[in-house]
Amino acid sequence: MTAFWTTYKVAIIYAIIVIAVVFLLRFLTKLFHNWLERRFLRKHPTEVPSTIHLIQKIFNALWIVLGIMALAFIFIDEEQYKTATDNFLLVLYLGIVAVLTLVAASLVQTWFKRTIKHRIDNNEDTTSYKFLRYIAIFGVYFIGGLLILIAFESMRSFAATALGGAGVLAVVAGVASQEALSNLVGGLFIIAFKPFKLGDIIKVDESMVGTVTDITLRHTIIRNYENKMIVIPNSIINKEKLINYDLGERMCCQWIEIGISYDSDIDLAKHIMREECENHPNLIDNRSELDKYNNEKKVNVRVIALGDSAVTLRAWAWASNFGAAFQMKCDLYESIKKRFDKEGISIPFPHRTLVFKQAQWDELKNGLKQNHPPGKKDQNE
Repeated sequence: MTAFWTTYKVAIIYAIIVIAVVFLLRFLTKLFHNWLERRFLRKHPTEVPSTIHLIQKIFNALWIVLGIMALAFIFIDEEQYKTATDNFLLVLYLGIVAVLTLVAASLVQTWFKRTIKHRIDNNEDTTSYKFLRYIAIFGVYFIGGLLILIAFESMRSFAATALGGAGVLAVVAGVASQEALSNLVGGLFIIAFKPFKLGDIIKVDESMVGTVTDITLRHTIIRNYENKMIVIPNSIINKEKLINYDLGERMCCQWIEIGISYDSDIDLAKHIMREECENHPNLIDNRSELDKYNNEKKVNVRVIALGDSAVTLRAWAWASNFGAAFQMKCDLYESIKKRFDKEGISIPFPHRTLVFKQAQWDELKNGLKQNHPPGKKDQNE
């Protein structure tokens, strides 16, 4: 036993020190994690400190891996010391870069979150900040990834090129597909020229109407009135012709179009439509002072078409915004229909006349006779 101790005394002491250092580092990591977690929960009691938990896991794994690599020095030859030392430093470097990247991304996220909250409290537009948040976080992880690539000799030339000013665009254009790049550029155009912003009600087509809830690097998200999320790539929505109901003046003119029969009283129908519109609570008076002085009506009702079977009337009714206008339109169609029924104004519906040739008529009568011979009744009669 004494001979064994004498022979391996240095190695045993070295192993004990390495193990003790690993346990000490894990203990300090636990203390630091608990301190950060308590501080975070005091400021954000309803959120989960996922980044802090992830950093703790990375550090704990890093200390164990470095400890195992340090213990491996006991069993290797002196000729392999340089290679083992390089690998040890490489793992340490990768772990530190990973932690610093997570910390930087968390700080960027926190700054943007506070700024966005402050602007929301002051009723200011947050579209640019929410979009730039995605770019900033992507930039942090992109730089972190390049710093990790630098650690590998075979990838240093690639990383050095990417770190160059013109190299970044070349790398992105080469790695990303044309569609992904066009979505990114489309998102930048949306933020720069602001055809719409977060919270705006937009209409891309009849099936895509709703409120803009988010603009990311790839797509724009619209919440429609069925509470469903519509995801539209930026490259597509950037080229589409759309209606923004909140761009500039929010006041909205709603058309109420109804067709009446040719034998109905047009003047009475116009009076009913105007009266129902003016009685609706969502209607607003959009007349100028000159219009009021000239006793112009609040709601204009005119004949706009003479169709095959109907005279089409249109009322121009104004509401404070798109939502109020849509509700008003639905209510008015119902109330006007009831008034028309009460006042004897008929709404025509299409009729279809079928003309049979004699041979076809004879064939039809013969088929009916075969299916219903004389004296036999249909079971459904």
